[in-house]
Amino acid sequence: MYLTAEKKQEFFVTYGESKQDTGTSESQIALFTYRINHLTGHLKVNKKDHSTRMGLLKLVGKRRRLLDFLYKNEIERYRVIIAKLNIRK
Repeated sequence: MYLTAEKKQEFFVTYGESKQDTGTSESQIALFTYRINHLTGHLKVNKKDHSTRMGLLKLVGKRRRLLDFLYKNEIERYRVIIAKLNIRK
């Protein structure tokens, strides 16, 4: 499996405040970004996998909504997470 429990906890520790801190926008955005990058690589090999493509588009939309929330409410946290994850806007 590409995403183990230890890998998830690593995201939560790195981008959140603790390993139980799964609800912060930063930790969720980091997890979504990892999943998006994995699915993008999968779709480069399997071009006709349309169900995975739809799942990828849903993930991108979720991440976009979380980023918009951070942008509207706490612009500094938004700028930090964009720089850490190297997401272009």
